[in-house]
Amino acid sequence: MQRDLHYLRKNYEKGALDKEQLPSNPYELFDIWFTEAREHVSVDEVNAMGISAIGTDGFPKTLIVLLKEIDHGSFIFYSNYNSEKGKAMEMNNKVSLHFFWPALERQVIIKGLVSKVSREKSLAYFKQRPRGSQLGAWASDQSSSVPSRAYLEQRLKSFEEKFKDQEIPLPDHWGGYSVSPVSVEFWQGRPNRLHDRYTYEIKDSAWKITRLAP
Repeated sequence: MQRDLHYLRKNYEKGALDKEQLPSNPYELFDIWFTEAREHVSVDEVNAMGISAIGTDGFPKTLIVLLKEIDHGSFIFYSNYNSEKGKAMEMNNKVSLHFFWPALERQVIIKGLVSKVSREKSLAYFKQRPRGSQLGAWASDQSSSVPSRAYLEQRLKSFEEKFKDQEIPLPDHWGGYSVSPVSVEFWQGRPNRLHDRYTYEIKDSAWKITRLAP
């Protein structure tokens, strides 16, 4: 396959990020940007974020997950512990999160250390999920090979019958992850590819702000 994409270009001109605008910690700026993205009519699933981890095969891989909470400075999402990314994070707890809001020409890149949240916290969130999503957590052996779509639908049906007229329990293989940042980069598109980039890095328990060349 060949495809020439050289003609795909755009000029970034929807905003600027000056050092005078930067708060002392990255969470304040993230909250401002997240709120503006959530209120923007052209941003869909504002909490969608890429997570990159080094797999058991030594290759990095990025998947989209949904941010569900920021708690005491940690970014929390939920997934299957036995999935490919779950096994990767078990082996190497250094990960990267990536938010991209093209309508605002903004990105946020977070490097951090991932760990599992408590089972109590996972259960509290699991109870809030729609019943269909709860059943899906039981029906899908995430990342495993399956023979067909019909196989997945049959597994879902079997768990519908198993848990009929009762509360669905939290699976042992499913729960939350918490990413504690060591650096947070804010990227604002600017004309002529001279983008504004600032990174917050934790140094001696304080955040150090550095401007990066685009």
